[in-house]
Amino acid sequence: MDTYEKIIGLAKRRGFLWNSFELYGGTAGFYDYGPLGAMLKRRIEDIWREMYVIEEGFYEIETPTIGIEPIFVASGHTRGFSDPMVVCCGCDSAFRADHLIDGIVETPDALPAPEIKRLIDEHGIKCPQCGKTGTFGEVSSFNLMFRTAIGPGTERVGYLRPETAQGMFINFEHLFRFYREKLPFGVTQIGKSYRNEISPRQGVIRLREFTQAEAEIFINPRDKTHPKFSAVGDTILRLYPASQQEGGSGAGVVGGTGGADGGITEIAVRDAVNQGIIAHEFIAYHLVLTNLFLERVGIDPARLRFRQHQPDEMAHYAIDCWDAEVLTDRFGWVELVGIADRTDYDLTSHTTHSKHDLSVVLEYDTPEQVERIVVTPDMGVIGPRYKEKAGKVLAALKNLKEEDFSGDEIKVEVDCETIAIPRDLVEYKTIIEEVRGEKIVPHVIEPSFGIDRVIYAALEHSFAEEIVDCETRTVLRLPAEIAPVQVAVLPLLTRDELIEPALKIVQMCRRSGIFVSYDDGGTIGRRYRRNDEIGTPFSVTIDYDTLDDDTVTVRNRDSMAQIRVPVTKLVETIHEMLRDPTKFIIQSAQ
Repeated sequence: MDTYEKIIGLAKRRGFLWNSFELYGGTAGFYDYGPLGAMLKRRIEDIWREMYVIEEGFYEIETPTIGIEPIFVASGHTRGFSDPMVVCCGCDSAFRADHLIDGIVETPDALPAPEIKRLIDEHGIKCPQCGKTGTFGEVSSFNLMFRTAIGPGTERVGYLRPETAQGMFINFEHLFRFYREKLPFGVTQIGKSYRNEISPRQGVIRLREFTQAEAEIFINPRDKTHPKFSAVGDTILRLYPASQQEGGSGAGVVGGTGGADGGITEIAVRDAVNQGIIAHEFIAYHLVLTNLFLERVGIDPARLRFRQHQPDEMAHYAIDCWDAEVLTDRFGWVELVGIADRTDYDLTSHTTHSKHDLSVVLEYDTPEQVERIVVTPDMGVIGPRYKEKAGKVLAALKNLKEEDFSGDEIKVEVDCETIAIPRDLVEYKTIIEEVRGEKIVPHVIEPSFGIDRVIYAALEHSFAEEIVDCETRTVLRLPAEIAPVQVAVLPLLTRDELIEPALKIVQMCRRSGIFVSYDDGGTIGRRYRRNDEIGTPFSVTIDYDTLDDDTVTVRNRDSMAQIRVPVTKLVETIHEMLRDPTKFIIQSAQ
């Protein structure tokens, strides 16, 4: 078995993940979180909330998981949210076409359909289902949204949302007022999204129902300096710039460690911004924040990189986009997070389709004196002369600059027609007026996290097997703060005189907010192994010495070292070690 099979086997056996609908044969792309998986998921989500909601001050909202069709027409999902699909004529199985050429090119999802088909044929790709070659038809587009009807009949079309973001964009006006009409501000949402994947064959890596944690940060497009960037500017990140990738146009990165590790360059984010590798400080800041979150929840820094989208891969709404990718045993580099500058695309598009202006006026700190041209046409003549075009002529005149009024005629473009207006029909003058603000459409910076993928990556990166006492010990070295079970309480023997104080310790820990499991089945060694396997960082053993001196043994999952702790100080000690596992080492040395 490879690492993936071992982890999924452990996850199913120990109650992290189960195939959905298993009673009825199941279907691909859906998983249930069991008792341990649900707890792990909540802990990871709570850390995300701590970092983005509490520390960054981005309030959280919750919007429906079903949206009406006009939302997704405006967002572009109804016309452009698709994957390339190909069908095998030998067995009628459908596949995501770009996945069939993984490993042949670096970014197969950026290729057009004809090129994907050419590579499939050229390399003699076998059908994963029936094993035949030369049986694939043409590559076509398959829209990934789940369509539904809202209300009786089919009067109103709706879709299960493919991302949480749109709910935040269409609430922009409310949010802007909530934040007292000041930029920048951020809003977050954690919730379910849905994508009708063509052929999800990658377990929890590719799901049809999944959890996203997204932040939308609305900023002034004329000021992309981040107020806290100076605090993170020296942070070194592992970047994989577009110029270093296969087909990239650049010669490399200045000031990094070079491309020895497959084009990955370690560089301070301040230098990356100054060199134009990262577009601006807001993107760079959120790359750092993403890095901090992923390392905190157990991602191995040596198997983490930030890959920049190449120009032909960039979403139509983005001017810069980076994916936080992790290296996995079976699937190679897998995207966990996307960090993009979505520009003003979303707000502008929703303005166009809803006919509701989503621009804002930002007040200056002090009013500015500006020159403005005031145009006064003689509408008594212009109106009758140009009739139904008179209104458009007037609008065109008001958009002219001072130099446009020189000469005997003034020329304007109306409905692709050049109209010459006699100079004596238009008066203009330059005035000085006080301007208290300007009208803009905010740009949006979006870090978007795939929580389910983060969970799998944390499991794989924490998974280890080692030989202890001539047996294989399986251990999940999850960070203590995300471990589903924080402490296991274990009486040395199943005897009443040990069980009674053990149960009292369980209640004492639970009252203090520590999630505890109680286990008295089997030998103490087997119980240690069971808790190592599910990632429990600390085990508390009650033995006969406990009855004499009111102390217990606390065992560390990773090192298997043990210390004695007075029962009266147990809760305090555990809280300290959960916050900082190195406290255990300090205690052990004393």
